[in-house]
This record gives sequence, C-alpha cells and structure tokens, in this order.
Amino acid sequence: MPKMKTKAAAKKRFSFTASGKVKSGQAGKRHGMIKRTTKFIRDARGTTVLTDADAKIVKKYMPYNR
Repeated sequence: MPKMKTKAAAKKRFSFTASGKVKSGQAGKRHGMIKRTTKFIRDARGTTVLTDADAKIVKKYMPYNR
C-alpha cells in the first residue's frame, strides 16, 4: 500500500501536545476586534486544545503525527 498523505491545510493549522491532544489557534480574532470585549480578547490569547470530537477529525487528516 502507498503511504497516506497528510492534509497540508491541517499541517499548517494544528499541532499535537505530548499527550496526543490537538492544539490550535484561538478562533474569532482575525478582524472585528473593536466590537469584541476586552475580556474576550484577553481570554483568547495563545492557543487552545480542541475538544475530543474535533480532535478526532483532525487526527484523520494527519495520520502520522500522533
């Protein structure tokens, strides 16, 4: 069997923690920051860990990065 391909879009957007969880950037911070509350902007700094349901989809896109 040939090797499976990793989705290039997923490779650029997600990374894995040492325990196998999926990290991603916070959503909702590209534009429209004026209408966002200061608390939202502050809480949305850095990265976040995806939920199990979303992580399952991402892991299907990245078969060798586990």
